[in-house]
Amino acid sequence: MTGTPEKPDGRQKAEGPPAAGGTPPAPRRRGRPSRTAAGSGPGARERILTAARAEFAEHGYDGASIRGMAKNAGVDPALVHHYFGPKEKIFAAAVETAFAPALSVADLVIDAGPEGAGERMARFVLGVWEDPVTREPLLAILRSAVANETAAGVFRDLVSSRLMIRLAAELDGPDARLRSELAASHLVGVAMLRHVIKLEPLASADVEQVVAMVGPAVQRYLTGA
Repeated sequence: MTGTPEKPDGRQKAEGPPAAGGTPPAPRRRGRPSRTAAGSGPGARERILTAARAEFAEHGYDGASIRGMAKNAGVDPALVHHYFGPKEKIFAAAVETAFAPALSVADLVIDAGPEGAGERMARFVLGVWEDPVTREPLLAILRSAVANETAAGVFRDLVSSRLMIRLAAELDGPDARLRSELAASHLVGVAMLRHVIKLEPLASADVEQVVAMVGPAVQRYLTGA
């Protein structure tokens, strides 16, 4: 029996050369675009940075991987390198973003003058730690800095250049840099005991009570009195 062969569903299968005018068009791809195509558009850098913070928080500096960041951001690992470079540069960007709320403490202390500066600084810094949204990224940074020297160096450089130098420049009296660092270390120590070690009764104390008791000590550091 002659004729054009049929497909199992009964429809005739087209045969013969392609239509005049050139190569037939390639079939359209179905489904989602490739990760590289989908991930390199607007917002890719912010998605990578968000994924990097999550990766460092979950795995620490040593355990975090660029591949993991790329997977969570929905991009190719090459795009992570394109925006940020090696892992220490990504960590620096993640630290700066997470630590940004605390960096404004120098302006708060300086702009209102020396009187009451210790209480303002204590309330601001401890308030950053009281809020889970700002506390968790800080905890992730500190864990990485404690466990890895590269991470510690990145964190140290940021705090030194963006916070301590600026704060010390506005303090009167001798040893301003040392006093500014002692003020910061006092507050970080309180925050660690309260939120990480959860030492009682400090962990359960009202934050305003803690501020009232810590503020005068911080004031002495800042003013030298």
